Amino acid sequence: MKVFKYLAGILAIIIVIVAVNSKYILKQYVFPYKHEAIIEKYSKEYDIDPKFVLSIIKAESKFNTSAKSHKDAYGLMQITDETGKWIAKQMNITDYSKEKLYDEEYNIKMGCWYINDLQKEFNNIDLVIVAYNAGRGNVNEWLSNKEYSSDGKRLQYIPYKETSEYLNRVNTYYKIYCKLYN
Repeated sequence: MKVFKYLAGILAIIIVIVAVNSKYILKQYVFPYKHEAIIEKYSKEYDIDPKFVLSIIKAESKFNTSAKSHKDAYGLMQITDETGKWIAKQMNITDYSKEKLYDEEYNIKMGCWYINDLQKEFNNIDLVIVAYNAGRGNVNEWLSNKEYSSDGKRLQYIPYKETSEYLNRVNTYYKIYCKLYN
């Protein structure tokens, strides 16, 4: 009986410690605010909530600067070479190379510019997220298809399961980042 009380006491202490430190643990290990100065700089420049940028980075690369996807997307914000070339042209960047996409500042600057560009086109955060993942061409095609969009302004159905899951993941991360960092 004494052993049971002793173990229950230790368990209670552990629960209290975890409860008291849960926000710290979440912020340090699960939902960190890495690359804060760079994210703040380009979020401000391109009029984006920095917590939204954090949510995209968490969903895309989990803050791994050397991430490379099976679709040949690179760096923190997982920009493909094709999209990187297009963004560089739009931004008048003359020394673009896909290797630079591994540089956190270069990648975040391009990613924030791209999010801002998508916001100008779609003016709907869910469509921005979907377009970031599946491409603006697909989103425009889906919006014009009554099977996916009844009004041409919102998607009722996303035909790519990966993109639908990505939308939910980014929105969930964004809510958590807002709670932790407000």
